[in-house]
Amino acid sequence: MELELRHLRVLCAIADAGSLGRAASDLGYSQSAMSTQLQRIERHFGESLFERHTSGIELTHYGAEVLAQARDVLAHAASIGRRSAAGGARVRQPLRLAATNSPVLAGMLVRLRSRLPDLALTVSSVYPSSEIVELLEHGEVDAAIAADYPGRVLRHSAAIALRGIVTEPSFVALPAGHRLRHCREVALADLADDAWFLTPDDGAGWPGVFYVACELAGFSPAAVHEFLGDREQLQKMIAEGIGVSVVQATLRPIPDVLVKPLVGTPLWCRYVLAWRREGPADEVADTLFASAAGTYRALIAQSTHFRAWASCT
Repeated sequence: MELELRHLRVLCAIADAGSLGRAASDLGYSQSAMSTQLQRIERHFGESLFERHTSGIELTHYGAEVLAQARDVLAHAASIGRRSAAGGARVRQPLRLAATNSPVLAGMLVRLRSRLPDLALTVSSVYPSSEIVELLEHGEVDAAIAADYPGRVLRHSAAIALRGIVTEPSFVALPAGHRLRHCREVALADLADDAWFLTPDDGAGWPGVFYVACELAGFSPAAVHEFLGDREQLQKMIAEGIGVSVVQATLRPIPDVLVKPLVGTPLWCRYVLAWRREGPADEVADTLFASAAGTYRALIAQSTHFRAWASCT
């Protein structure tokens, strides 16, 4: 089989839908035709790209690598020769982007501007993911980076499309002099007596998932400081021993702060790309996703504590 762009679109649809049935419905195929198509694609690559489960399918490690490259190819293919009909001048396409507290935002914007230099981009910082969905639903933004949690998929109408960028473990940040500083992993229960810095309700499941994890570990947090602000300021307070905090796995710690995985990985967060189906063109959505995914891969490459955790799982 000669690989074509339509095959790459099939892979993306399956990965986005999480099941052959939903992907087939999205593309207008029968489920048997979609299954046959996937088998041919996997034969081309000589390796399985998805693992089948009763609840659906998920990417293999190799499949994730292929998918990231497929999205890059589709984004580049879509941008070839994009010009307006009048005078051959390039079109300035507006895009209003909202983003929650995500590690991928800065790098994603750099990649996006290099790939779509004629995009007229405006960015708004919006913390609650539930509010981001409302802005999308009301047409006040075109696309967004939002967050949700396993078992708590972000609620949205059929007018909004979601594509998972990454589901990452949540780590914990400790002061360098913490009593658990020598532990490779930290048990959540061992932090029962510590004060915590927690970001506010995001309308998508946080901090509820944190309190559930604490309850399962057999404790309630001794003290909680609600904090939403500068990450560097948060780390400075942690360094001073004022408290500990759940943090993004790729966070780059400042001096006197340690970032460690939690035993059993009780907390996970998923970052998603969301956009209005009647808003950005498919190629723009593909480029947004490829830019976000590429940025996350770069963050992992720079994160020694994340790579150490991944090598042991």
